[in-house]
Amino acid sequence: MGRPGFQPGAGSVRPAPGALRMWHLRSSSLAGNRNRKDDLIIKKGSNRRSIHSELLHFAAKRGHRTEWMPLHMYGANQENDADRAPLSPSVATALIDALFETPGPLLAGLLTAPIGAAISAYECASLPLWCCSGGLVLIALLRVFSIWKFRQHRAVAVAGTNVPWQRRHTIGAVIQAAGLGVWAAVTLLCVQEVAAHMVCLVLCTAIAAGGAGRSYGQPKLLQIQVLLVFVPIVIGLSSWGTFSYLGLALFGIVFIVSMVRISNNLHTIFLQALTARERAAALAEQFHAALNNMPHGLCMFHADGGVAVTNRRFKELMNLPEHAAREGFNLSDVIAAGIGSGSISSAIGKRVEAEIGQIQAKRGAGGGEDGRSGADEEARGTSVPRPGPRNITTGGGDEHKGRSLAWSVQPVADGGVVVLVQDVTESRLAEERIGRLARYDDLTGLPNRANFRDEIESALAQCQRRASLSSLLFVDLDHFKQVNDALGHPRGDQLLCQVANRMRGILRREEFVARFGGDEFVVFQRDINSPVDAATLARRIISCLSAPYWIEDHLVEIRASVGIALTSPGTTSFDTMLKNADMALYRAKTEGRGTYCFFREEMAASVKAQLIFEIELRKALVNEEFDLFYQPLVNLESGKITACEALLRWNHPRRGVVPPAEIIPVVEDLGLIADLGRWVLHHACMECMNWPEEVSVAVNVSPRQFHKRGLPNEIRRALEVSGLPAERLEIEITESSLLRNVQMTDDILSRLRALGVRISLDDFGTGYSSLSYLHSFPLQRIKIDRCFLDGIESDRPLRLLRGITRLSADLGMSVVVEGIETSEQLELIAADGTVTEGQGFLFGPPLPSFRVRELLWQGGVWKPRSATE
Repeated sequence: MGRPGFQPGAGSVRPAPGALRMWHLRSSSLAGNRNRKDDLIIKKGSNRRSIHSELLHFAAKRGHRTEWMPLHMYGANQENDADRAPLSPSVATALIDALFETPGPLLAGLLTAPIGAAISAYECASLPLWCCSGGLVLIALLRVFSIWKFRQHRAVAVAGTNVPWQRRHTIGAVIQAAGLGVWAAVTLLCVQEVAAHMVCLVLCTAIAAGGAGRSYGQPKLLQIQVLLVFVPIVIGLSSWGTFSYLGLALFGIVFIVSMVRISNNLHTIFLQALTARERAAALAEQFHAALNNMPHGLCMFHADGGVAVTNRRFKELMNLPEHAAREGFNLSDVIAAGIGSGSISSAIGKRVEAEIGQIQAKRGAGGGEDGRSGADEEARGTSVPRPGPRNITTGGGDEHKGRSLAWSVQPVADGGVVVLVQDVTESRLAEERIGRLARYDDLTGLPNRANFRDEIESALAQCQRRASLSSLLFVDLDHFKQVNDALGHPRGDQLLCQVANRMRGILRREEFVARFGGDEFVVFQRDINSPVDAATLARRIISCLSAPYWIEDHLVEIRASVGIALTSPGTTSFDTMLKNADMALYRAKTEGRGTYCFFREEMAASVKAQLIFEIELRKALVNEEFDLFYQPLVNLESGKITACEALLRWNHPRRGVVPPAEIIPVVEDLGLIADLGRWVLHHACMECMNWPEEVSVAVNVSPRQFHKRGLPNEIRRALEVSGLPAERLEIEITESSLLRNVQMTDDILSRLRALGVRISLDDFGTGYSSLSYLHSFPLQRIKIDRCFLDGIESDRPLRLLRGITRLSADLGMSVVVEGIETSEQLELIAADGTVTEGQGFLFGPPLPSFRVRELLWQGGVWKPRSATE
């Protein structure tokens, strides 16, 4: 009938064209069981095509599958839904039970019919009537037996098992109606006695009327019974042909029609009542389930204070009996039960009761002058607005419970109130934990930076008003990182906890300690007499923290360094004191650790200068403001220059030429050593291409740069870009580079040797000077530090130097002695012939690139410098 997407409802009709059409769309969601009803009005004059277009648009806009029907049919279909829709098991069972619900009238009908037939048979001496009486007696016995069996069955019956009994009742009722119809036909057609006729009419009418009041669950059955009884009566009465009998026949027809309508109406009313009761029971069950599964406790009070509704959670919180509402509990009883169980204290109980009383009083105050209640006035729209909810958060009644309850008291329209109670203990504890975490260190329990700042700023303000002296001590544990690396972070955390406990133990009430993170602690000391008090506290802290610690069977010894900043009246900035104490701590660490240092103004100037130096160094690296100088390495036998060592210089606009010893440490701290080392490497290789082929270039690599895994690739790239042969590049490393991660060091050296570059050990003798380096790593050259030349004129230093040089020569490595400054030193070094090369001011200072080129292309031979050079 309809287009796709429309399913015409049963019994629907199409309105005539041109009529006013209002269609009710019964919509069911495709995504679930939610139903929604909307009205679509189609105005007069719309044709069928436009009607379908409107309906399709209406349904598609909502994404629903739609049934359509005219609005004037909706009411009729609504009423007939119960007939068409399948009945629930409970409703079907109730309809069947209704057939057996009133056995008294049924038994009366079963007994009076055979008795009446027997009386008529006796008075008329009619054999057919005696036969009818006997048949009615037999039918009555069978039906009585059926009713008795049903009563026994219903005691153990379950839903769905009563259907056979419905069939039995239907068969019995039809047989009984047929028996009555036969009795009526025999009486009216075969008997001439008017009294017998009256007895039959009265009893049949009474039995039929009683059936109408009993068989409302099965209207069709009643209609069949009425037809089986009164059709023979109407025929029998009509057969007499007299005016009175014809009138009775007409009344019989009217009775049949009335019984049919009455049965239909009773069935509809009964079915609607059953359905409404079932829906109400389902709604009540859902309400009960929702109410008792709420996380909140709920209790509703009547206007007189009596308990109307409570849920399970409220009873648990207040320790109420299960049937408090039915046992006549009122507000005072509920409060008393909560106080008695320890759920709330008496003070809280009085407060809650007072809040409810105030709300009810305000509701009562809204009544009119004529005595109307506040609810009546509100219905008329003339009362004051209903007071809003009151919120109360309380602690537990018993301290051992440690419970907090949140109360919400909400007035309702009838003058009562709804009380909601929630156990907020966990949330309040969580808030307290969060608040503590925000202000205290989670590991040690000491105040954190934010808490410390608030406390100290308040204390400094008080000190300023009293014009008293205070001190701030910045405490740092020396070599704490080594404890973490050696024993692990969990044991390091245990050490920090023990340090915090010791700090608490040695501080007095006027001294405040906090942990700022890591191994940094800050102590504030107020109202001191002189800096001596601060120094005394610093020594006490250092002495206490330097005592040994036992961490899981490990004996740990650490020391502490302390920086002290003092404040005088008028200078109470927390940030300034913290910065000054930090600078003093840095100075204490540079002076040997395990000590304390007071802040002095020149420290701030030094730190500021250092910061400026770092900024300028970053800028110089970006702008390539560096330059390379080259210092020759001379072959002691031929006097020729065999290599030049690249040395970094920075021509600072104010400081002049800055040497590498000042540049490299800062660059390493800034994390820029890889960028600077890359620049030096590339420029040194490119410069070497301007020298004679027999001269190589030596480039120093710092330990941090060396342990970058990308160093071999950087060297390969520099050689490829410059075109320099690998054998003309020499990489100089220090002993400290060999100490870290031996496996990684050996791997990097092997990769460098594979490239073909030379590797030399620079500054030999300044570190551990382990001879194992000489055979453990692939080294080609040893550069002996200038410290070996101190006192070389004596026998012992010279023997040591010659022993090292012979051992290196025997291992196939060339030996370079650095720092040669006099001809006497050169003669002693070159005497035994084991030292092949030398470097120092005797051969020439570091020179800029253009001077080195001139020197090399002029022959590259060393000439002794005069004393005036």
